[in-house]
Amino acid sequence: MDAALVASLAVLALIDSTSFGTLLIPIWLLLHPGPVRSARILIFLGTVAAFYFALGLVVSLGAGAFLPQISAFLDTRPVQWAQLVLGVALFFYSFVMGRNRKKGERTGMQRWRERALNDEGGALPLAGLALTAAAVEVGTMLPYIAAIGLITTAQLPVATVAVTLAGYCLLMIVPALALLTVRLAAGKRIEPVLARISEWMTNSETLAWIVGIVGFLLARDAAVKLAFLNP
Repeated sequence: MDAALVASLAVLALIDSTSFGTLLIPIWLLLHPGPVRSARILIFLGTVAAFYFALGLVVSLGAGAFLPQISAFLDTRPVQWAQLVLGVALFFYSFVMGRNRKKGERTGMQRWRERALNDEGGALPLAGLALTAAAVEVGTMLPYIAAIGLITTAQLPVATVAVTLAGYCLLMIVPALALLTVRLAAGKRIEPVLARISEWMTNSETLAWIVGIVGFLLARDAAVKLAFLNP
């Protein structure tokens, strides 16, 4: 494996490190005021990395032959109609999100995060969230798909493929691990700032904007595929 391939894979891995599952959710978990539950965050990141590794290994070893069939299924009109309905529903739901929440009342996301990170919460909720986030991102894993293509084209031995994919997946979570290190080093000094940022991120209006944007993008993509809009 030459240096050019290693450099290309490193760049792609760093791009993948900025995704929803590898960076945004870990940041949200790190913003939880109070003691840092580093073990729980490591469980989340480890689950995401393991999912990517397993998927990459399966695809690299030949299961990629099924990808055209999966892609063809996702392009069928029933699936596109379902995506359109989901997008429209999310878009309109964003207008009524959190209207009944009283000022100062914790959101469902805040309560869930506290349960997942406290001493009584188990690791399964975080592992489930990690698997869900990674699975949702499968359709947008363009850098990882490109990396798998480079690895496959290089015709490496199976053991080398496994080691390369493991290194790729580890590099994907390095930025989040670096942020965890900074959070641990900062300790209580940064907690007041984190509390304010956390409140803003989980504010019902902020979430409503996010849900509305996601719904719009889903609906627009489906509408383009259904030829309702010009791409």
